[in-house]
Amino acid sequence: MPSSRPPTGPTNERLRLLIRFLRKASRENKVRIWKYVAELLERPRRKRIVVNVGKLERLCNDGDMVVIPGKLLGDGVLTKKVIVAAYAFSKSAYEKVIKAGGKAISIPELVRMNPKGSNVKIII
Repeated sequence: MPSSRPPTGPTNERLRLLIRFLRKASRENKVRIWKYVAELLERPRRKRIVVNVGKLERLCNDGDMVVIPGKLLGDGVLTKKVIVAAYAFSKSAYEKVIKAGGKAISIPELVRMNPKGSNVKIII
């Protein structure tokens, strides 16, 4: 008799594909960073990561590569040129990263730029 239990994990198809992509990149490149990012993205919605731009200002230096396994919000000021990869950006956060001279990219773009994940900071 088939089970009527709902599937576990995220139901958002875009998020499921991203998690699958990260796990595959982790296996292919033999690095744990992308697997860890996938695990953080797989958390329940109430435990998802939300980071403000002000936290990037405190924790990052010029030229850093940063991955946020969640959403970047626009509270605070950013003056440093950082490459930020996140699952989602608020409009104001995206504008602040660009205005500071940095780059706001998707997580798969960062994986393609840096498959080994060297010198990538995870901000949680």
